[in-house]
Amino acid sequence: MANLFEAAGLEKSAPRPLADRLRPTKLADVVGQDHIVGNEGTLTRMLASGRVPSLVLWGPPGSGKTTIARLLAGETNMAFEQLSAIFSGVAELRKAFDRARMLREQGRGTLLFIDEIHRFNRSQQDSFLPHMEDGTITLVGATTENPSFELNAALLSRATVLTLNRHDDAALEGLLKRAEAEYARALPLDADARSALIDMADGDGRTMLNLAEDVFAGIPETAKPIARDALVKLVQRRAPLYDKGREGHYNLISALHKSVRGSDPDAALYYLCRMLEGGEDRLFLARRLVRMAVEDIGLADPQALVVVNAAKDAYDFLGSPEGELALAQATIYLATAPKSNANYVAFKAAMRAAKEHGSLAPPKTILNAPTKLMEDEGYGSDYLYDHDQPDAFSGQNYFPDDFKKRPQYYDPPERGFERDIKKRLDYWAKLRKERGKS
Repeated sequence: MANLFEAAGLEKSAPRPLADRLRPTKLADVVGQDHIVGNEGTLTRMLASGRVPSLVLWGPPGSGKTTIARLLAGETNMAFEQLSAIFSGVAELRKAFDRARMLREQGRGTLLFIDEIHRFNRSQQDSFLPHMEDGTITLVGATTENPSFELNAALLSRATVLTLNRHDDAALEGLLKRAEAEYARALPLDADARSALIDMADGDGRTMLNLAEDVFAGIPETAKPIARDALVKLVQRRAPLYDKGREGHYNLISALHKSVRGSDPDAALYYLCRMLEGGEDRLFLARRLVRMAVEDIGLADPQALVVVNAAKDAYDFLGSPEGELALAQATIYLATAPKSNANYVAFKAAMRAAKEHGSLAPPKTILNAPTKLMEDEGYGSDYLYDHDQPDAFSGQNYFPDDFKKRPQYYDPPERGFERDIKKRLDYWAKLRKERGKS
């Protein structure tokens, strides 16, 4: 029936969403993924070499995975076969393999595109392997999940993973311009509302075009451009609370960091949620929490870094929104942990000294002597093996001989775990002085 409709020209007159009407017709038209389809892109180089391997396209929703797969089939003259791992099972896979085998016998390859490939179980993923190996299919799998966790190692070893980026504001603006060209009129929004619309899309190109379609449909051509509040009412979406690329972004991350440093878990959690609601990159937040763990807590609570890294891994594993709770837990942990910047201060001081005295050699006493010449030069002479000394502490000098005074970069405060570290350091300083090594 579909062929009869197409032959009669009815299919072209059927309503089509804007996102479908603006689907690119060649790889170079795909926005936001220049590292893959640009002039020097990975896929561009593959096509130029004449060899396109099986691929796994990993990226967020609306980043162009399906579009790239379709266009790739066209540019390689392969038959395009599409299945969704959500709705397909073993029977559908077998039929697809049989069709690909028949086409191969006729001299044509098949690009088998599997959407949400991570939803296939291990045995279903294994079923691709022999057909990939003998060239019956070129597999292109699309996933929003980390392939390292979700896909079999055997399948990954036979495919190249291409990571698609979340669309940035420039890419989304480019999509809006294409929509305006399609409608032959400007989007009826003022500058602030246009910026809000881009933020609402949250990096998703498909969402961007769907929102633009809603605006064009909801506002007459003769109407004046509407403002942000009217836009929110029109599309029934709340505008993000801050612009991720401008002052609000930096203000809120500063407020989050200083709330953690100031041991205020409620304020810290509030600013974290402000940024989450504003569409901030969750992994950006995780990286900043790691920075807080080492800069503002350090060895006062060595578990802080472990907790934050575990939260990042939990978010990688769960994704949004479930994984965001792990980031909240890490934020509360950091805000309630004892604070110390002794590690930060010590690192900065030692780095300055390394730049000033970087060419000084360590004392020969603590150097190995693998050759007779080095032994004759005094390398390793009089070295005291700490484990054989009283208290397992020799107290000997490890700084270059040219240092006139032993420096102290690390000075732990009397807080948290560093209270115990300070006791140890004070004890060793006492032993060093008693043994005349200070």
